[in-house]
Amino acid sequence: MINVAFAMADVNRISRSFKDISLSFQPHPVTKDIGAIFNERAINQSVRNIVQTIPGEKFFNPIFGSDVRGQLFENASYAVAFAIEEQIKTSLENFEPRIEGIVVKADLFPDRNEFDVTVTYEIVGQEIPPQIYNFILTSTR
Repeated sequence: MINVAFAMADVNRISRSFKDISLSFQPHPVTKDIGAIFNERAINQSVRNIVQTIPGEKFFNPIFGSDVRGQLFENASYAVAFAIEEQIKTSLENFEPRIEGIVVKADLFPDRNEFDVTVTYEIVGQEIPPQIYNFILTSTR
């Protein structure tokens, strides 16, 4: 019996281009097909959809999305900001395999009862700068 030790080499994933449909559903002017978006725009749209989808909202996949909207009915505090950060990061890790290095920061504004959320991530296999998605969470009572 021969013992052979293999060293794990740093494996870089190389990806092809990414393509999704445009959610505007505007037809292409010539082909009349539904429009498509590519690469970082496609992934940015996917990240936005994951963050803004409430679990149970997507048919046949009741755990898809993040429950950040549910956190807005709590009293605004740093504990809620931390829960929002963790919820978004977990959702993106579970449902978007094309990104890595996810950093989520939720800044609390207690006087307005809102959070300024910034999501930063890198696209796997693409040589582009990190992407940033920024939005404000506020309760609509």
